[in-house]
Amino acid sequence: MKNLVNIAGINTVNILSRYNMGKFRAVTKCRAGFMTIVDCRDNDNDYYMTYPEAIITAYKKGALQTVEFQPEGTDIWLTVFARKGNTIVVIDETILEHVTVGTINSIFSNTNLYNQTQYEVVGAKTWADRAYVPYNVLMGV
Repeated sequence: MKNLVNIAGINTVNILSRYNMGKFRAVTKCRAGFMTIVDCRDNDNDYYMTYPEAIITAYKKGALQTVEFQPEGTDIWLTVFARKGNTIVVIDETILEHVTVGTINSIFSNTNLYNQTQYEVVGAKTWADRAYVPYNVLMGV
């Protein structure tokens, strides 16, 4: 994505922007400490395609480990978000483009998504600002 500024060096994939519909599922760590898979409901899938940041904000801090996407009409699952410990291993560009400073500060502050220099480079000043897209691009300047 040409508007994306990623000085934090987060690995990205470009999957979601290529499809209009599909299903999501998440691998999460439950309170008991083991992993579980959650298939998203149909209305959630539509919502996540429209509001990509919501994919990673649906769970408590530290619970979300992986998000997979199945494009409509296929039987394959593609990883659009993966976390290993405190490192975001990969994130889809569409999600990263929509993620806000508030989401990072409240849910992912202990990961490599959190980067004050990144915020400064894109001109993010409030929690509502996007963390990986320059402010002037959003304002049409």
